[in-house]
Amino acid sequence: MSAEAWQITWFTVGVAALSTLAILPFGVALAWLLARRDWPGKSLVETVVALPLVIPPVATGLLLLKLLGRRGLLGGWLERTFGWEIVFTWRGVVVATAVMSFPLLVRTARVAFEGVSPRLENVARTLGAGPWRVFATVTLPLAARGLVAGAVLAFARALGEFGATIMVAGFIPGQTATLALSIYHLVQLGRDTEALTLLGVSVVIAFGAVWLSEWFLRRRPA
Repeated sequence: MSAEAWQITWFTVGVAALSTLAILPFGVALAWLLARRDWPGKSLVETVVALPLVIPPVATGLLLLKLLGRRGLLGGWLERTFGWEIVFTWRGVVVATAVMSFPLLVRTARVAFEGVSPRLENVARTLGAGPWRVFATVTLPLAARGLVAGAVLAFARALGEFGATIMVAGFIPGQTATLALSIYHLVQLGRDTEALTLLGVSVVIAFGAVWLSEWFLRRRPA
């Protein structure tokens, strides 16, 4: 592969990893709340979280563009307060991939928490363990396989994100060019050989991530 292809690959992997790490604590916390608690507005939250899975990615990207642009409610505040520009930067790629992969993490983690028997948690409470200790020593270890699988699946989704990313970050070589965006750009230029090379890289990485996720889900607890 060329130096440009390597740069695009490493940038994509790095952005996908960063976005996955960014959503992990929030995704796990929300998944636990959805699995273990009933509260007003729960159905609304479930619907909002699932929206990126069912509406066109470009629609999600347009919403993010309006929100995070310089004149946007959040984007303007971030620029004034921290000097951070989000739109058409690498940060925009991270945000877009994080938003699009968040629902997969939450859904998988929620199933993992629902698979933990409440009876085991109640036994720990009767032995004097507080809520945080029960979560850290009982719930989290028993749900760990599903949580790891969800994180890997979110990472795989981030690798292939296109629609929201092109809206929020655009295609800027060396700055926002991911594998998906680069493949599309190369095809538009008629450089099919280079596009197929990047396609092969994408398939290999995505296959490995999805296989790893399935392996964690199917692996029997020690």
